[in-house]
Amino acid sequence: MEEEVTQLRCFREYHKSELFKDDGVETVTSVEQKKVEGTIQQVLSAYLQNHKIPQPELLRDQHCAYLKRGLRHLSDAYECLDASRPWLCYWILHSLELLDKPVPTSISSDVCQFLARCQCPTGGFAGGPGQQAHLAPTYAAVNALCIIGTEEAYSVIDRQKLLEFLYSVKQPDGSFVMHVGGEVDVRSAYCAASVASLTNIITSTLFAGTPGWIVSCQNWEGGLGGVPGLEAHGGYTFCGMAAMVILGKEDMLDLRTLLRWVASRQMRFEGGFQGRCNKLVDGCYSLWQAGLLPLLHRALYKEGELALSQASWMFEQQALQEYILLCCQNPAGGLLDKPGKSRDFYHTCYCLSGLSVAQHFGGRDVHLELVIGKDDNRLEPTHPVYNICPEKVTQAITWFQQQAVPMPREPASTS
Repeated sequence: MEEEVTQLRCFREYHKSELFKDDGVETVTSVEQKKVEGTIQQVLSAYLQNHKIPQPELLRDQHCAYLKRGLRHLSDAYECLDASRPWLCYWILHSLELLDKPVPTSISSDVCQFLARCQCPTGGFAGGPGQQAHLAPTYAAVNALCIIGTEEAYSVIDRQKLLEFLYSVKQPDGSFVMHVGGEVDVRSAYCAASVASLTNIITSTLFAGTPGWIVSCQNWEGGLGGVPGLEAHGGYTFCGMAAMVILGKEDMLDLRTLLRWVASRQMRFEGGFQGRCNKLVDGCYSLWQAGLLPLLHRALYKEGELALSQASWMFEQQALQEYILLCCQNPAGGLLDKPGKSRDFYHTCYCLSGLSVAQHFGGRDVHLELVIGKDDNRLEPTHPVYNICPEKVTQAITWFQQQAVPMPREPASTS
């Protein structure tokens, strides 16, 4: 009995020694950090009181019910996401595929028809029908259609127009704006590289200069900022690294300083990840930060690094799983940032994605699993570059590679 109790890291004696120490210097951020740790202590204590043998459970049925409702009906609270509707499709569909819950054909077809209405006449997808083409919902729409993975879904994408849209937002220095007349940041380069590689529309000039621009976003901390000169941030760092992997240029980054930075973002007491130095834990960084580690592992392996583990990623996989399962689940379904926060489809998607990364290690020749808690906690693996299931990535790339790369019709001048 006692051996079962001590299997979980967060219930071992030494865990309390990981609490934050402010060395007698109180700041606004140290106060907030202690509040979060106090809340998590309460959650863990309550769990321990109600379970003689701590064995975290993924509330699979509740999450599936919450997600399936979201495909058909959203509350008024989602009105503010009217320009993010393809994202809602992607977050829900990916969460369901991780949970191994297929979507009925009729619903998949409805999603395809809706996303077709979000596609702009000039190429790319908008946040909703009649809105402006934007790289973020374009990424979400292409991912959602690849998850569905039917001929109907693939046929929605106008590849020629998509390529023209990508050229319209390409900048002379290799960066991309999110939309015509919009802002530049690393997200846009990743979104462009992701959709172009999945749909086989990469040309010889589309990403000219892009790797060099991404490298310029890596700063002294080791991570990447949104643009050159900004603070390193987990979301931007994931986007920059994943884009470089797609373009085959990850060796241009300083991989070891990047590793040092991201490994330092896992919180010692909570077990989850923060997005930036001196910030609080957040469930969504379970993907943005933990998902970086498989990319770094493989990049360092390509460089011939001999000290790499052959059994685990370079973060504490058990601690992350415990944080997500014990602290980030809403009992009625859906996952969240941290205890005390509300559930939403965004955090549901990225908490589950990070949980999947923490459960699965390896690649083509090696596949090891570490599943904390009940056997039913196991999720399907996710592709660390695209964040959809690997077989859906292979299926989409195979489908589109059977079609010729469109001839680029570049605009006379870029925006």
